[in-house]
Amino acid sequence: MKQISLAIFLSLLLHLQINAQGDRNCSTMHNLERLEMIDPSIVHNMDAIETFTNEYIATHSMSGERLVVTIPVVVHVVYSNSTQNISDAQIASQITILNNDFRKLNADRTSIPSVFSGVAADCEINFCMAQRTPAGASSTGIDRVSTSTTSFLDDRVKSSSTGGANAWDATKYLNIWVCNLGGGLLGYAQFPGGSASTDGIVIAYTAFGNIGTAASPYNLGRTATHEVGHWLNLRHIWGDARCGSDLVTDTPTQSTSNYGCPTFPKVTCSNGPNGDMWMNYMDYTDDRCMYMFTTGQKTRAQSLFATGGSRVGLVSSNGCTPPSAGGCTTPIGLAAGSITSTSATLTWTAVSGATSYNIQYKLSAAGSWTTTTSTTNSKALTSLVASSTYNYQIQAVCSSSSSSTYSSIASFTTSAASVSCGTDLYEPNNSLATYRAISNNTNYLAYICPSGDEDWYRFTTTSSARNFRVTLTTLPFDYDLYVYNSSGTLLGSSTFGGTTSETYTRNGGTVGNYYIRVIGYAGVYSPSIRYTLKATTSSSSLRTADGSESEEEIIDIVDENTGFVVYPNPAKDHFIVSYNSEINGTAVVSIYDAMGKLLLNSPFSVSSGLNQVELNTSDLVNGYYFVVLQDGESKHSVKLLISK
Repeated sequence: MKQISLAIFLSLLLHLQINAQGDRNCSTMHNLERLEMIDPSIVHNMDAIETFTNEYIATHSMSGERLVVTIPVVVHVVYSNSTQNISDAQIASQITILNNDFRKLNADRTSIPSVFSGVAADCEINFCMAQRTPAGASSTGIDRVSTSTTSFLDDRVKSSSTGGANAWDATKYLNIWVCNLGGGLLGYAQFPGGSASTDGIVIAYTAFGNIGTAASPYNLGRTATHEVGHWLNLRHIWGDARCGSDLVTDTPTQSTSNYGCPTFPKVTCSNGPNGDMWMNYMDYTDDRCMYMFTTGQKTRAQSLFATGGSRVGLVSSNGCTPPSAGGCTTPIGLAAGSITSTSATLTWTAVSGATSYNIQYKLSAAGSWTTTTSTTNSKALTSLVASSTYNYQIQAVCSSSSSSTYSSIASFTTSAASVSCGTDLYEPNNSLATYRAISNNTNYLAYICPSGDEDWYRFTTTSSARNFRVTLTTLPFDYDLYVYNSSGTLLGSSTFGGTTSETYTRNGGTVGNYYIRVIGYAGVYSPSIRYTLKATTSSSSLRTADGSESEEEIIDIVDENTGFVVYPNPAKDHFIVSYNSEINGTAVVSIYDAMGKLLLNSPFSVSSGLNQVELNTSDLVNGYYFVVLQDGESKHSVKLLISK
């Protein structure tokens, strides 16, 4: 008990110190530390949740068809005076803000810098005021409790025995407590993995919603958005450590929390040129300067609702559905099938006694619904937009005076529009088994089309011409080149960004067959522009990027002038950067992941002439990375494949 008392004392002391700063105060991490001392099993629970989250991220695509989650919310208003007893309208304003922020419908999303707009995400999470209590009685979702306690700390607001309100079933509802928080705090949350009796978020009555008692600069409801983010297992964007990790790949590493409303870009932790993502809801900026979640954050949150996820019970909760009236129950079993680029057929489980159904559907980013009807439990939708996500919900009509509530919102994504590819004489050659043989020293023109297409070729060296070079030119987009030996083992690759030509050279190779693979990076393709492929064989050694003509050398050519090269590529546990420098001084090698997040920044001394530096990659997982060399005013980059 001495340890617990000390933890509470330190927590209170920290609250007072934070209050002295006058900035946004989120004590979620301090609350976690306090709970871990009271119940050490929380550490094990959170470790298990993190393992599940990582497995989900590794095996699930966020572009696939799935249900949009709707979370029932109960707001416990705990007040000691009439000012703290906030109005129904103020509560409603906060629920609207949560729905807008988590569905990327917030009006200020247009302020997202263009460099981050590509990762700004619709989290596909909705919120509704609970329509029934855990016992099944009708409810507004608002629980008002008068108390003699003037302010709260350390979860005391979550229990009637300490002047607060008891939680509703945390597997079926999101509990939000609104009260007078002590220590100048704006709010805090409980991460998944803690006790159900304290699960939820706590918000100061002066930082809830955007009307009534909400006080500037925290008067736009973003405190609740931030804390619900924690409740959905999102960390502070700076990882609560200097240049720490928030366990998300598409948020830039940043030095620490941001306050107020910074100027873009704000560069820290060598995260230039774009700098901190201070407009993310998980930073500490003012409400008016928060307006985005990222795709990576969305994936972490969505993992909680997958089968086996720690909050999966909310998916099947009936908290948003009022007790049925007249026997007309809400439709369930929503599904979408026969999906094309312009159409889809919706189905659902038939409702006993229903004479017809109302169907509402819309583009996920749209603000209004299109309504249609059906006399059966299916409906074909037409004239849809290709490659777009639609939301839909169903209402049963049992008689002129009896209708159900609308179902939970479900979604589907239309397929891409069909592509008319140019005529390619070499198709099908989409695998090593279906390669097309080509002659040496001859240009071949072909298409990568449609998306996902890949082309395989075979050429042959002879004892009199064992050296070869493969070139890939006239590229419409970022195409990559791979070369394999006669048994199909990868020898090397050339994988520059953009439309830079690709070249692979090998001297002194084994006489026999070699295979070439051409693909579009990340699925890019062109239905109208052909690339040019050529396999050149020679009796003389061919010049490689570093000027050498060594036997059995496998190397990816990058720059004939500077000799900049990264090898081996693919790499396993290390790679070497080699290049000719024009200066005496310091150069920097940086490694970025596929989302552009800086992973390593390594300066080293260089002198005029040939320089080499070896970097360890044992900590990197398999995948593509970008290696960038900054040498004075010169900058070079190459795509690196880690394959262990």
